[in-house]
Amino acid sequence: MKLALLFALALTASTAHAAGNHSVRVQADRIGDAIELKGAGVFDTVGNFIALNGQFHVTRDIPAGPLGGLRANDFGRWKATGILQSSGFKCAGPDAIKTVNGDDDTVVFQADFFRQGDGDHASFSAKVFISSQDEDLETPGIQNVWIQGVGCDQAVVDLN
Repeated sequence: MKLALLFALALTASTAHAAGNHSVRVQADRIGDAIELKGAGVFDTVGNFIALNGQFHVTRDIPAGPLGGLRANDFGRWKATGILQSSGFKCAGPDAIKTVNGDDDTVVFQADFFRQGDGDHASFSAKVFISSQDEDLETPGIQNVWIQGVGCDQAVVDLN
């Protein structure tokens, strides 16, 4: 009886976890006119799970912020280290800080950035969001990807 109950509970938890899973792919050519970002993975905001990673290429020096010190032509890999329920974000300049919330259309997370040549120790860490929709309706264009301290941009996002 106990074994049957444990099996039923495990099956229910497994099914609930699978129901919240989403796959995502992103390709952003110029976030904040400073970084190209590509990646893919899965996330579940309900189950607090994320397995998302990819590559980055710096197109312009980033003098300040969480990625401050990255130089034009630096490149490497990034990986999500934890899902966030929400984050404040700012696209550029004098914009007011807005809030982005994680949901079925948007994943908000903390990411480690590993510059080529720095090994397995993260060189930098920043908050990121990837969305299938515009998260900043006040800024012209589509703002569906953001990196903390770098800015927003329009990205090709495939989110299922």
